[in-house]
Amino acid sequence: MTDIKQFYTMVENVIRDLGVDPSLCKGEKEGQWSLVKGSASVWIDVWKAENGFTGYLQIMAPVVEIPPTNREVFFREILDINHTLYGVGMTAFGDWIYIKTVRELDGLDQAEAAAMFNRVGGYADDYDDILREKYWQGADRR
Repeated sequence: MTDIKQFYTMVENVIRDLGVDPSLCKGEKEGQWSLVKGSASVWIDVWKAENGFTGYLQIMAPVVEIPPTNREVFFREILDINHTLYGVGMTAFGDWIYIKTVRELDGLDQAEAAAMFNRVGGYADDYDDILREKYWQGADRR
């Protein structure tokens, strides 16, 4: 694998092309950034696997907290939505649903990275409001 820092630069170029200063988006650790697309937070991670040969770009966004009621209907809707998404998937982790995509760094170019950002951010911005309103309206938000 080539130097991972070139992918840090690529991510920062994509962030800059979105009209955001990448220095304001850096996370606590090297290879991490976060930004906002509409009402959605988008988290970016670039890292090397433990074997040191493979690296990954992960882009994910929290969409909605899993509701305490109507869970079967909720999860069925998540599966139905998942079927319509391109290049991303909805995942459950802890008490939240996320939209996520992960790709190996080898062969990744800036246009593909930008498309990944746009898909995750766009879907999250659309579905966070829809699902929150449908499943959390009047519910105890803890």
